Amino acid sequence: MEYFQLMKDASLEVGLELSEHQYNQFIKYMKLLQEWNEKVNLTAITQDEEVIKKHFIDCIKAFKSKSIKGAKTIIDVGTGAGFPGLPIAIMNPSVEVTLLDSLNKRINFLNIVIDTLELKNVTTIHSRAEDGSRTPELREKFDVATSRAVANMAVLSELCLPYVKINGYFVALKGPAIEEELKEGNKAIATLGGELIDIIEVNIEDSDLKHNIVEVKKINKCPKIYPRKAGTVNKKPIK
Repeated sequence: MEYFQLMKDASLEVGLELSEHQYNQFIKYMKLLQEWNEKVNLTAITQDEEVIKKHFIDCIKAFKSKSIKGAKTIIDVGTGAGFPGLPIAIMNPSVEVTLLDSLNKRINFLNIVIDTLELKNVTTIHSRAEDGSRTPELREKFDVATSRAVANMAVLSELCLPYVKINGYFVALKGPAIEEELKEGNKAIATLGGELIDIIEVNIEDSDLKHNIVEVKKINKCPKIYPRKAGTVNKKPIK
């Protein structure tokens, strides 16, 4: 199937219309990703078809989450090569997306993508996830914090929930084996002021790939001691 039609079908499935302009932005993004990947390790997925399905369509499916669809401000924590934040920003030009990453080389790449695609709704921040949410301008300031395959739910909750406003959402894009992860992550979610709302199954067009979107609502303020300092979060998850 031709890529434009494939992405168009995936977009329609989540209630969005992919324009030719947006498709061209994705293709420019893919070319930059492939070009930069030779200099900076951004992704192991580099073939056109794989990038379209495993990166772009997978991220477009984030719009199955009502909280992503309705958000005015989103922070993508540990964005890496820009997933899912940049595809979200391309598909919805009215949402303000902040891309946060700890590696300056990746931030440089993201800034070039933003300029090339002429995205007016995206900003980048060079920071560790644990440090960013300790600053007053970022702590509990976003409608949604999202992250894709960065860590397990216990760790990810501590990295993401401190960025989320009360009544906002933490939305994690996860693989197929989520049940066990959530059993281990429930304590962290509750401790950090969250409540598990939904697990949404995702299928990727023209493939056998199955993923999950985990939605957590922020119902209480995050205790001031969280997130703990860099290193501690991974070594000693809240359990």
